[in-house]
Amino acid sequence: MNTTPLPGAAGIGVFIFFFVATIVLGTTVRLWRPLLQRGRTRPTTGGNDEWGLGGRAFGPWITWFLVGGDFYTAYTVIAVPALVYSTGAYGFFALPYTIIVYPFIFAVMPRLWTIARNGGHSTAADVVRARFNSRTLELAIALSGLVAVLPYIALQLIGIRTVIEALGFSGTLPLVFAFVSLATYTWLGGLHAPALTAFIKDVMIYIAVLAAVTIVPMYLGGYGHMFSVAAQHLPATTNGQPLSSSQVIPYASLALSSAFAAFLYPHTLTGILAAKSADTIRQNAVFLPIYTIVLGLIAMLGLMAHAAGIVTSSSSQVVPQLFLAIFPSWFAGFCFAAIAIGALVPASVMAIGAANLIMHNILTGHKNSVAGARMAGFGIKVGALLCVLFLNAKFAIDLQLLGGVIILQTFPALVLGLLPLRMPAPALIAGWVIGSVVGLWLCWLDGLKPLHTIGTGTMTVAVSTGLLALVINIVVTLACSMAMRALRVPASPMALPAEPQGK
Repeated sequence: MNTTPLPGAAGIGVFIFFFVATIVLGTTVRLWRPLLQRGRTRPTTGGNDEWGLGGRAFGPWITWFLVGGDFYTAYTVIAVPALVYSTGAYGFFALPYTIIVYPFIFAVMPRLWTIARNGGHSTAADVVRARFNSRTLELAIALSGLVAVLPYIALQLIGIRTVIEALGFSGTLPLVFAFVSLATYTWLGGLHAPALTAFIKDVMIYIAVLAAVTIVPMYLGGYGHMFSVAAQHLPATTNGQPLSSSQVIPYASLALSSAFAAFLYPHTLTGILAAKSADTIRQNAVFLPIYTIVLGLIAMLGLMAHAAGIVTSSSSQVVPQLFLAIFPSWFAGFCFAAIAIGALVPASVMAIGAANLIMHNILTGHKNSVAGARMAGFGIKVGALLCVLFLNAKFAIDLQLLGGVIILQTFPALVLGLLPLRMPAPALIAGWVIGSVVGLWLCWLDGLKPLHTIGTGTMTVAVSTGLLALVINIVVTLACSMAMRALRVPASPMALPAEPQGK
């Protein structure tokens, strides 16, 4: 078994410096942010809209870092390389899904932003309530967002815990540290904290990744040798193909379902709704693919770990152990800080997005209470902590994919609801109920795996559980809509706005 050194005092010191500095900057943002805005004025909404949406005034630069920051998380740096380490090319499904999602953002999100801005909506459930005039459907969308984001935040806590463990600490301390740091950062800073410190996270991750993809292959004898060694440790495929025949459909269906789910989560929608214009969203949709390049480089860390001789019983430790084996102690500490901050920033946005759902759509009448929003965000983090403790997923990435199964069930009401279709709210509720129940039931049967095998005998194929549940959801919704139309039950159409002009 491979043994790797602990980072030592230098590594721990560097980690503490960058991680604590980021938390201090985020928690004191209300003190130093006015210095950045000196000489500039903008309207401020105050209250929870300021804490939860940053006053809806983020321009292209901040939005780019914020949306990218909560889109590329510990999922990217810890979970994806871990899956590549265990399965090979199959783990690269995260690349095509990020490419698929950007045209979706460009086409759909400016329209959603316009509806939200014109109606004063702060969450997806607000938009759905205005579109279909249904309190029940509003609660269904809010509940989906809350439940879906819990395992996603849990993944971020695992990311922070992983690097703390790699620093030489064990037991419950790493998880307690992860939880307390996240709670403090979110409580005091609100959305301005991750928005104005996300650039720190991105720059640090860029440095760590660029160093890894240049220095590590040189240390290991080049990319050719790295791929050759990795191939000896990965599951064999047929005819020299990177994917086996049984992996092709699962690969494609996971990529497609992940793309549909990506911008339905409360945290990604929070970043969108916090933008100051529809054109800001379009500009970001054009430039966000830059993150996909970085994601591809990060995924290869899983292959590099095989070439470096990393053997670990916990796939989540693959990247930290690789950095410890190759880099000097102080730079390994820097990389660990980048990973931890890369989990802290998006987890904060996730908690804030979920808190917005609680305050706006569940506890109605308290949406302007900052104290209430903070308490709601804290409760969400407690729920995520319970997910870490009690959801025994084989791979950390399964936590994110489990959230995707749940959040995909909001697609018909939120995205198809933007179209001039006459879908009654009861039909959408029926589709949501059946799709959610089927999706969660299949996940439970499959041991929290994101794939379900369908077919009989030798004609079987594994497909994304989330995509399968979404198809069932849409079929039920359309069938109920046709039945209600035949019975002359009226839909509740909303006057949709004209195509946004960036104002």
